[in-house]
Amino acid sequence: MVLQRLRFFPREEQFFDLFERNAENIVAGAKALLLALQNPAELDTQGAQLVEIEHRADEVTHQIMAALNRTFVTPLDREDIADLAHALDDVLDFMEAALTRMLLFKLREPSQLARDLAQIILLQAESLRRAIPLLREKGQMDGIHDCLVEINRLENEGDRLLERALASLYDDVPDLPALVERMKWREVYELLETATDRAEDVANVLEAIVLKHA
Repeated sequence: MVLQRLRFFPREEQFFDLFERNAENIVAGAKALLLALQNPAELDTQGAQLVEIEHRADEVTHQIMAALNRTFVTPLDREDIADLAHALDDVLDFMEAALTRMLLFKLREPSQLARDLAQIILLQAESLRRAIPLLREKGQMDGIHDCLVEINRLENEGDRLLERALASLYDDVPDLPALVERMKWREVYELLETATDRAEDVANVLEAIVLKHA
């Protein structure tokens, strides 16, 4: 009878496919962000690309939540699936918000600090892409730890970069227009750094999952 029930309510494995798809979306979004900041001529093109990627990620998140609502037996705790889905989605949301705000504010000359923050986001995204597939098998979960350590290290580096960026914004401000532009950059810097925070949130969810399955 127990065996029949297990067959009637199979474990739903598509969650892993969807998580991995959004990990790929995060990497693609981070690459678009960095390319835009490294080459200002690409700002409009990559901004549109990042918006499209963010929409694709939203659709994947909706698919995860829909699957969670109709699945009886899940491969991970239901709460962990929901938390991981939303945490992954948040990373892209803040990347897209930062680049969209740059376009809205007509900030066409990205600073080195902005590029450095985008590079950190890309490195975090690549660590997430390595970690997510290891959720599929309990025996592989130990390998997630090194990825999480790197994500946390990068988030700390992002914090330090934000501090440097904010400290430099109001040095030698020549006039009011320059001050207004620097205030706009402050908002962009904070959005970029928040993206690194959200990547750390993903790492925290992954760590909780690993601990539950240790």
